[in-house]
Amino acid sequence: NGYYYSYWSKCIYSSRDFSDMVFILNFNFNKDVYVQFNSTVGYWVGFTAYGVRNAEFWNNDTADLQGWRAEADT
Repeated sequence: NGYYYSYWSKCIYSSRDFSDMVFILNFNFNKDVYVQFNSTVGYWVGFTAYGVRNAEFWNNDTADLQGWRAEADT
């Protein structure tokens, strides 16, 4: 009877060629996604007011953003 916070990350690929791999990282609160990073899009996207505020803050950190974009390669 409390709050439920979780996150998950996943690499999705459709062939043996890993160049089309997509890295997705979701942050969830009470089972709803509030912010997501998708390597195809290349930046954070917020889905709630709190998520939008976090996405704007995280997207301004270019060094960290480059690290997340490279995560699909690792």
